[in-house]
Amino acid sequence: MKHRLAVPPQELRRTWDPSALDFATTAELPELEGLVGQEQAVRALEFGLSIRSPGYNIYVAGPSGTGKTSYTSQLVRGRAAAEPVASDWIYVHNFERPDEPLAIALPAGTAPTFAQEMEEVIHDAQRATGRVLSSREHQNQREELMRRVRKHAESMMEELERAAEDQGFGLTQTERGLMPVPLLNGQPMSEEQYDALPPEQRRERSERAQEIQRAIAEATRRTWEMERAVRAELKKMDRQAASQVVSPMITLLKERYKAIPRLVEWLNRAAHELIGPSIPDQSGPEDMEEAAAADMRIMASRRQIDPFVRFRVNVFVHRRSKNGAPTVIEPNPTYANLFGKAEYVTNQNEDPDDGFLQIKAGAIHRANGGYLILQAADLLSSPYAWEALKRALIMREARIEAPGQENRIMPVETVRPQPIPLDVKVILIGSSQIYQALYAMDEAFRKQFKFKAEFDVAMAVNELAVQGYATFISQVCRREKLRHLTADGVCRVLEHSHRLSDDQTKLSARFNEVVEVIYEANAWASREGSDLVRGDHVARAIAEKAARSSLSEQHLLEMIQRGTILFDVAGQVVGQVNGLTVMDLGDYSFGSPSRITARVFMGQKGILHIEREIEMSGQIHDKGLFTLTGFLGDRFAQDKPLAFSASIAFEQTYVPVDGDSASSTELYALLSALADVPIEQGIAVTGSVNQRGEIQPIGGVNEKVEGFFRVCRLLGLTGRQGVMIPKQNLPNLVLSDEVVDAVAAGQFHIWAVGTIEEGIEILTGIPAGQREADGRYTPGSLFERVDRRIEQLARRLYAWNRGEENQSS
Repeated sequence: MKHRLAVPPQELRRTWDPSALDFATTAELPELEGLVGQEQAVRALEFGLSIRSPGYNIYVAGPSGTGKTSYTSQLVRGRAAAEPVASDWIYVHNFERPDEPLAIALPAGTAPTFAQEMEEVIHDAQRATGRVLSSREHQNQREELMRRVRKHAESMMEELERAAEDQGFGLTQTERGLMPVPLLNGQPMSEEQYDALPPEQRRERSERAQEIQRAIAEATRRTWEMERAVRAELKKMDRQAASQVVSPMITLLKERYKAIPRLVEWLNRAAHELIGPSIPDQSGPEDMEEAAAADMRIMASRRQIDPFVRFRVNVFVHRRSKNGAPTVIEPNPTYANLFGKAEYVTNQNEDPDDGFLQIKAGAIHRANGGYLILQAADLLSSPYAWEALKRALIMREARIEAPGQENRIMPVETVRPQPIPLDVKVILIGSSQIYQALYAMDEAFRKQFKFKAEFDVAMAVNELAVQGYATFISQVCRREKLRHLTADGVCRVLEHSHRLSDDQTKLSARFNEVVEVIYEANAWASREGSDLVRGDHVARAIAEKAARSSLSEQHLLEMIQRGTILFDVAGQVVGQVNGLTVMDLGDYSFGSPSRITARVFMGQKGILHIEREIEMSGQIHDKGLFTLTGFLGDRFAQDKPLAFSASIAFEQTYVPVDGDSASSTELYALLSALADVPIEQGIAVTGSVNQRGEIQPIGGVNEKVEGFFRVCRLLGLTGRQGVMIPKQNLPNLVLSDEVVDAVAAGQFHIWAVGTIEEGIEILTGIPAGQREADGRYTPGSLFERVDRRIEQLARRLYAWNRGEENQSS
């Protein structure tokens, strides 16, 4: 059986012949086009990008290092270059509602031009208005109006003075205004003179003074109305003059942008509003100057405000390239980076009119009309960003809002810019696990990301894939200015790629790990002074990389060598088998041998697993344990009960145990204990088992084989040692040179088994046996001994129970 099921050395790994390659070095190879070995993902991605219907955003799934991010970005950029260019966007002041700035779309590349044109209009309006208002003609008109006003005011004052004199009073200016003063012989009376008058005359003068006061009040009212009319007339004159020079400037802009109705509408309003601040302060009546001075004192307590800020333009999104749709890759998709921001208005003295200038665009605005590429994990870890993105895609509009505004007790006052219509295709890149979680838990995700393109971790080996792999290596060397690889160097990379995929029929698609090997092989070639990277450089790079991370494995081997961990690789022991597990440290995995023991005794508890009883095992391991009971019941309990107890344990194991890859090992130990037949300790076992006794494949077969080989080499190779694996794992064998060489020399062995019967014969040297016509197993076979032992234990238990009954009676 050992000879029949032994795996020959040539099947232990996939090797490549440099002479089979059609190049001597990678320098001869052309530039790489497309992506190597991901045909299905490429077809899906290309088709998904062609669908512009709502909800057909794309999730690109796959493990890291497969090139999905770089290729997706490359493909999207290429497709976007052939699509229509997107619009520029500006924000301008909303004259009706200043806290809601207006968003206006402009043809691509024209937003900065329009902003500059508005700046020129503002500048020219000030200068032109200043010139026309300071012209002699306009000043003469103002002076004529002021002359008529002053003449009329003087006439009113003269009339008021004559009326007062007729009543025996004069007029004098006091702090309280114009006041009547009684006269005596044409001169103001003193208080003593006034008090010396008879009471009747004082009463009469007092009544006349009140009449004069009423006349003064009426004259003051008429003067104020006249001044107000003058101010209005002066303002009208100034606006008419200013309008004659400002309106043509705006008219020119309206003609230039007449195809944009929203912009023309805003320019109409801006033309009307721009005249006011364009008019410089004009001198007027003294009371008007005093009012202006008072206004300036008030303004001095506030920050300086630009009177023309309302007419300036915020270039929100500018398409610098006029070729193709935008492609935006946001590496840090926080809420602000995605959706932009608007500065807070925190001081009531600040001018709210400039709020629209504080609006900053986010990635979704820059990608509008094109494509937005995001990493799913980064997006989901950013507060508010994922929910806001879903809302934007559902509503098909991009809003700028303060994040978490709805959760604040006192909302922060901000500007609320008008939303921008959204037409963007979002490509999320992440793992398959994230996709599955979102698909199961988030209904909006299912509706908005209806398309998935999935990258594989490995690719089938064929001529096209091998050529693509070599071309990829050549591209890396050119791009990074590295030494090119020889044909045998490429073969070594291909062999390592098989190891990364754990499959002789597939190459790994984790190109980042392949690139690391190329980098380090180039460094070893450089240290040696070689102009090319040969196969031995690649082999050394792989070995040195593993050695740097193998400290934990070295410590384990030291403990085995010292006897701290009890382990046998020679001799025979009943109920004891060497199992194999894999320790995964992230950057390095290695096989860790573990002694598994079984003990059988009289009882009815069945199979008791110590790790399970103390809750150190996982659910998958427990399932494998229950499978053993099914196998034993099928093979040995058709004519009798399984009336025995057994304990199984992983010796010197202090960490949780999971997985079912040791279930066949546990069964072998249990069968050995039941049959009282020793097992070869130089053979390690891996593989799960089903209830029919069929051996099932497992993972980590290479690490397990190599791990046991290192232990055997450390303790001494005998030529009888080896590992027994499931036959389904034969294509997964990509073993190291040292293991393959040892097998070729007969110092180590690999056996591929398909059933428990095959495995137990290799371990014990005794055939398992077959059930014969009388229901018994082949005499002298291992199963015959197991069957007899189970029957003996059942009879003893029955006799024991009967004895207890008799004793109690």
